[in-house]
Amino acid sequence: MTVKKTRIIFLGPPGSGKGTQAQLISKKFRIPHISTGEIFRKIISTNKPQKLASAIKKYVQNGLLVPDEIVFRALKSVLDTNGKFLLDGYPRNIKQAQLLDDYLGDNGIDIVIYFKVPDKEIIKRLTARRTCPKCGRVYNIYTLKPKKDNLCDVCNVKLIIRQDDKVTTVKKRLKIYKEDTMPLVEYYKKRNLLVEINANDTVDNVYNSVVKILEK
Repeated sequence: MTVKKTRIIFLGPPGSGKGTQAQLISKKFRIPHISTGEIFRKIISTNKPQKLASAIKKYVQNGLLVPDEIVFRALKSVLDTNGKFLLDGYPRNIKQAQLLDDYLGDNGIDIVIYFKVPDKEIIKRLTARRTCPKCGRVYNIYTLKPKKDNLCDVCNVKLIIRQDDKVTTVKKRLKIYKEDTMPLVEYYKKRNLLVEINANDTVDNVYNSVVKILEK
């Protein structure tokens, strides 16, 4: 199956499900799924290109945000400007969006799908994760419960809440998202590229909504 809109951005807060939907849509329409997190991991693990890998490592290993210009260099290393792509988690701010627009020129973005979810639901989703400190297996207290209450199915040890999954950390991530990324909603609205969907629904229902939008 083919679609006309093949140069896509998925925009939404952490925990909105855009990563899951990106994988499903990528598979259905054979559109390359590009995530900056995955790009960083690949560049760091292969150490290629070496200068870029060194630059990224310096920030990531010190828990710092990678500067926009370096993020964009990483993106350019995998982005086919003449082909299809689905960007997941990029751009994260107006400057990154402008860098992308300048790079793509006239052959730009076809559509931006904004995954809208209430803050209360985001906090619920992101604080529901539990991790085994021994094997690293991940559970969810709502959707992927362990067989025994708060014990790993494999190791039988007590599950923990990682720092990233604590309420204070999640609220901080949401605050940063609203300050840095939310302005992109208006940025793309003004270009008549933004379509908003209710992502506070089941994976299947959200998926069907996205497919309908892309098939129009």
